Amino acid sequence: MANGKLKKTITLLDATAIGVGAIVGAGIFVVLGVATGLAGPAVVASIVIAGAAATLTALSFVRLSKATQREGGAYEFARALLPPFWAFLTGFLWLASNVVAGATVALGFSLYLSTIFPGLPAVPFAALACLVAAAINYSGTKRSVLLNNTLVAAKIIILLFFVLAGFLFFKAGNFLGFGSASLEGVLSGAAIIFFAYGGFARITVVSEEVKNAKRNVPRAIMLALAVSTVLYILVAIAAVGLGGSASTSGAFLASSISSTGIPYAALIISLGALAATASVLLVTVMGVSRVAFAMARNNDAPKAFSAVDSKSGVPRNAVLAAGVASALLALLGNLALVASVSSFAMLAYYAVANYSALKLEAKPSSKAVSAAGLASCLVLVAFLSPQSLAIGVFAVFCGSVYYFFRKKS
Repeated sequence: MANGKLKKTITLLDATAIGVGAIVGAGIFVVLGVATGLAGPAVVASIVIAGAAATLTALSFVRLSKATQREGGAYEFARALLPPFWAFLTGFLWLASNVVAGATVALGFSLYLSTIFPGLPAVPFAALACLVAAAINYSGTKRSVLLNNTLVAAKIIILLFFVLAGFLFFKAGNFLGFGSASLEGVLSGAAIIFFAYGGFARITVVSEEVKNAKRNVPRAIMLALAVSTVLYILVAIAAVGLGGSASTSGAFLASSISSTGIPYAALIISLGALAATASVLLVTVMGVSRVAFAMARNNDAPKAFSAVDSKSGVPRNAVLAAGVASALLALLGNLALVASVSSFAMLAYYAVANYSALKLEAKPSSKAVSAAGLASCLVLVAFLSPQSLAIGVFAVFCGSVYYFFRKKS
């Protein structure tokens, strides 16, 4: 079991689909309603701000991915360029963020499932979805990637249907409050939405499994971010144009398109949301397992997580742990809080990644981009809720305690 090796089975198309699969899902189908409640019709501005911040950080990841193609993403970048403690903390925050993100996405999945089957107990089904995602990942990377590609294609088609409906039934009056939106609300919305944009980095987590990783990982990052940003903006405009900004529902798109009277429109969107959140959950479990594997390989996590199955080439112990941890968190059932806590961890480790990129030899313009990425992450952290900040700081404290006690043992 431990003698198995990771297999290079992921193509450029697969890697791009992993990025799109991670980005286009919870943010559009689930968190958009939460962010709209904070920013109102100016949620479109929140999306643009979050996208700009994500692009700055993505460019840092592009530079870092060219420097190293090891499994583990931001954790491995920090390990190569920063002191060991900061590398560990980066990996720890990645795991915390993405385990929580898995729970968030699973909750979104169950919310949309309940729109198709009213009365369905959402929280238990969210936990079950996490376990199913782990089981699929457990079966092998090829099967997981093929299923993800299918789900990504399906959700893009359905989102384009939503955009078309949105522009056919557009209500310009729903944007009247755009100019009066508060800056705090817009930035708070951006901080929430950033958590979904951050999925582009999931590509770097599986670098050792990507064919010609030095070329394909950077390309996949930028392609995934470009496709996702266009979809985000179009869907947000269509959603507000259809349903206004009063709803903070986790099923915001389905409730918005219901106003059109198009037969089965809400059902189609709900099916798209199921495909979208399923793909995000699938690649989230994949990402958590690979970072756990990388940390275990470097003795920063329990050694059992470094075991790779010789037939499938999958770190199965890490996959199981990722699925179970997300399932347990999904039982909490608090969508807004869970998304905010995930955003804190993601912004924190992306700040470390940007700082790592500053350590690379590069042109002043490249360093300026990384510095701007670092600054944008820190600014967005300040606009998360006090409760999210408190829990995030507590998570950093717990990780620090674990690190120093482990070093002494």
